[in-house]
Amino acid sequence: MAITSRDKPAEQGTIRLPIIMYHGLVKESKLQNTYFISPRLFENDLKYLKDNGYTAISMTELIDYVYNGAPLPEKPILLTFDDGFYNNYLYAYPLLKKYNQKAVISILGSQTDRYSLIKINNSYYSYLTWGQINEMIMSGHIEIQNHTYDMHDSKSGRTGCGEKSGEGMEKYRENFTADVGLLQQRITDYTGTTPNTMVYPFGYYTKNSEVLIKEMGFKASLTCSAKINKISRDPECLYKLGRYLRPPDKSSDSFFKKILENK
Repeated sequence: MAITSRDKPAEQGTIRLPIIMYHGLVKESKLQNTYFISPRLFENDLKYLKDNGYTAISMTELIDYVYNGAPLPEKPILLTFDDGFYNNYLYAYPLLKKYNQKAVISILGSQTDRYSLIKINNSYYSYLTWGQINEMIMSGHIEIQNHTYDMHDSKSGRTGCGEKSGEGMEKYRENFTADVGLLQQRITDYTGTTPNTMVYPFGYYTKNSEVLIKEMGFKASLTCSAKINKISRDPECLYKLGRYLRPPDKSSDSFFKKILENK
């Protein structure tokens, strides 16, 4: 069953929006690191948010608030997962249903295509398949966004969505729009939904990448800058949104208190 907005709507004007960045969930402690935390810790996060009155929203709900004045919950927050690991489906998805919360998963199209073919479900290194993605979308608890088709790289002379040395704007436009546009089309074809948010690999963006995503119709973009976002009715506030990376070594209480008390 899809989640509906609950509690009192947020007041008119500027609101403070924390966005949390996760990547993977894994049970084995030896595999946990900066980007992979335990399912138990993620569940503790969900408990903390529920106990403190926070409601996880989708990017579509946020965009609808800015553009159309649609109501938001009294204490909105965004939970995001980058890359689209299979363990998001295995561990995060059931917990989100249990606590009636939402999350945004931003997938790498090349990996989703690959694992949809080879069908290997390893809890550490596998990526989501289109079938798993569709199931989660249909539940109303998961929203899928664009993390590029195959630009999650820093070894080919390009860092994420940045320009290569000497590439020039026209060649960059061609390469960037081909890659990002391919994933847009893949997601539309396989799920019937079209992403409205660009989630930059490594959080790396440039002035030109922001120009291009706007030309392509994206209404928002997410980076890795650790900051609380100030949301108004100005559509420009939706670009270059900051996020806090969730580390594996902090309790839910200490992690969220530090963020939520940040003015």
